[in-house]
Amino acid sequence: MDQSNNETPVDREEEWEQLRATYLLERDERPASIARGVHHVALVSSDVEQTVRFYQEVLEFPLTELFENRDYPGSTHFFFDIGHDNALAFFDFPGLDVGPYEEVMGGLHHVAISVEREKWVRLKARLDEFGIEYAHIHGSSIYFRGPDGERLELISDPLGEMYGSPVM
Repeated sequence: MDQSNNETPVDREEEWEQLRATYLLERDERPASIARGVHHVALVSSDVEQTVRFYQEVLEFPLTELFENRDYPGSTHFFFDIGHDNALAFFDFPGLDVGPYEEVMGGLHHVAISVEREKWVRLKARLDEFGIEYAHIHGSSIYFRGPDGERLELISDPLGEMYGSPVM
């Protein structure tokens, strides 16, 4: 989120330290998660073919399945492989005006997808080739918008790391 409107930065180090002390266990003391992973993250598509072309042709995430959404007749539910048995999924809702994508408090901020460094460099060049604007952050992250305005991040850090530090 843009904090440029805040005149005085808030120092929250004490609060964060208290939260760490209360809840954050050392890696070897943490229980294993009961989850197997993210099955899929579901977003809304205004145009199925446009979404398929963007994710498959620009970002090189293969389309893996496409079928009718069980919750809305005539709606398409389709999936892209983003590695490690994780999927990025979409729905379209023909006949409904779902409006443009908006970032709102409490809503989806962005989807961060890890790719190997050499693939990250190639995808950055593909974004340039397709004229897709992006913000290049910290040398390992690229933030950009998908075809419906959804914010995406390609990060070259390995899964479980961020900017060279472990997060898992």
